Amino acid sequence: MSARATRAFRMTPLARLGWLALAAYLLWAMSALEFNLARFILGVDNGARFIARMLPPNFERWDLLVKGLTESLQMAFVASFLGVLISLPLGLLAARNLLPPLVTWPVRTLIIACRSFHPVIVAIICVKAVGFGALAGIIALTVASVGFVGKLFTEAIEEISMKQIEAVRATGASFMNVVIFGVMPQVMFRFIGFSAYETDANLRNSTMVGIVGAGGIGSTLFSAFQRFDYDYVFAIVLSIIALIMIGELLQVWVKKVFRQ
Repeated sequence: MSARATRAFRMTPLARLGWLALAAYLLWAMSALEFNLARFILGVDNGARFIARMLPPNFERWDLLVKGLTESLQMAFVASFLGVLISLPLGLLAARNLLPPLVTWPVRTLIIACRSFHPVIVAIICVKAVGFGALAGIIALTVASVGFVGKLFTEAIEEISMKQIEAVRATGASFMNVVIFGVMPQVMFRFIGFSAYETDANLRNSTMVGIVGAGGIGSTLFSAFQRFDYDYVFAIVLSIIALIMIGELLQVWVKKVFRQ
């Protein structure tokens, strides 16, 4: 038993060389990024003093807090709805087991393009295009939703059983009937799970895009940082955590409801 275990974890000379190269690269990257123990210890001390200035949290301006959280919640739900609505046809058009490469590759390229950039980067572009406010955040989160949910929808459709598809096609059904009676029954519950997860993700992302002026509680958080109002910052952070926890509970509840 011990001999087998030793052979199972024995590394070849090429593997050892690879690990050594990885270790050398990590050391070089840390030195190039000025990552050292003295700076880390100084950062811990500064962080402790910063946290001390945040205590206790200040909820006196609860009206601004509720307004920012409500706007973030609205942005997340609207963007998730639009993202899923756009991703469904894109996922069908990108599935290689349903359509030829002439159709699937352009659509897959569009989905990849939507997934290539972080929502904050897209939000910066949207703020420049449509101005400050929730509209820029909704557009940015919708683009991110299309990139993520579109990919998951496509993969789910490509993993379905083709026997049911062939049976529906044998009746002379149109493409839409094939989708309705052959594809959707196999992937509906996975689509619901993906949509619930994306809504939860957009709740988190809506707090980030506001930092660049795209509305939501992120804008309130950034303004508090600029005023050095750290006790209010901590109140906002606690509220964001509560909002994300509520979103997580909502996601679990939605999955339970549709599984019954």
